[in-house]
Amino acid sequence: MRYAVNNSKEYFSLSPIDNIGDVLSYWRFSTLLDVKDDSIELKNVQKPDTRLDMVYRNLIAGGIAGAVSRTCTAPFDRLKTVMQAVGSRKQIEILGGFKYMLQEGGLTSLWRGNGMNVIKIAPEVALKFTFYEEMKILFINDKNREANVLERFLSGSIAGGLAQSFIYPLELLKTRMVLRKTGEYSSILDCARKVIKNEGMRSFYKGYIPNILGIIPYAGTDLAVYETLKRFYMRRHQMTEPSVPVLLLCGTCSTICGQLVSYPLALIRTRLQAQEVPMNSQERDTMIKLLKEIWKNEGVRGLYRGLLPNIIKVVPAVSISYVVYEKTKRKLV
Repeated sequence: MRYAVNNSKEYFSLSPIDNIGDVLSYWRFSTLLDVKDDSIELKNVQKPDTRLDMVYRNLIAGGIAGAVSRTCTAPFDRLKTVMQAVGSRKQIEILGGFKYMLQEGGLTSLWRGNGMNVIKIAPEVALKFTFYEEMKILFINDKNREANVLERFLSGSIAGGLAQSFIYPLELLKTRMVLRKTGEYSSILDCARKVIKNEGMRSFYKGYIPNILGIIPYAGTDLAVYETLKRFYMRRHQMTEPSVPVLLLCGTCSTICGQLVSYPLALIRTRLQAQEVPMNSQERDTMIKLLKEIWKNEGVRGLYRGLLPNIIKVVPAVSISYVVYEKTKRKLV
């Protein structure tokens, strides 16, 4: 088959389309190849992703990843919250904590507050991954290179801070639902109504400052370490997609690093959220006051109370989250 250059010149001179990308796109998605008696339509050629396609894919994959991972590890999440909230008033250890929860509300109490947790975590993880990818694009500003470690850390920090700011009222409701006694709240809406009535709208951002101060290094460290380890392994073994065990290992390492640098502030946030202070009360604990109190009464160990069950919960939760996110995102391509 011969095709003369003059044919192309004649076509482009008469075509109303003056963008070469549009011309090629039209050819790729509407052309029929005639080979003797067989006609083949080029339907299997994928359109290039738009920026909006990438955002939608990150949101959907992140939401699914958050819901699946947190449901799998909900009992450890509740145990961690209970241990953080009671502090030195009751020396609850891991086995004692599970025994306390089972005696107080039975087996189903281990998943108490999980509905609220899923409602909170699905948009949080979706927004975090989406903001992370978008911030990397802004920092890189060049499609021919990868983000470096500092750019990944900054992208993760900003993404974590933005995501937490959007969903923080749900974070407080989750803490209250997890710590509630049997019959204290009939539903999430009932919990929100009682918080507004007794403590005011301001209470929905109780503990916000220590939370943001903690989430910035946590999210930055977690996302940066995870992607750095993953890409190092991919380059080392010359592959385009790591296996599930590799993703789990990368997620485990990144999560532990993030937890160690941010846990004391997460504990302070939980203590502040757990306090039910009437609107007209002047006796409100502050972040500095709680830090001094914990340091005086419990020492360094007190700042990391609940760390072990939290790591037991967070490591599989975040690792599962990364695996589900990566696999779901690829399925959505």
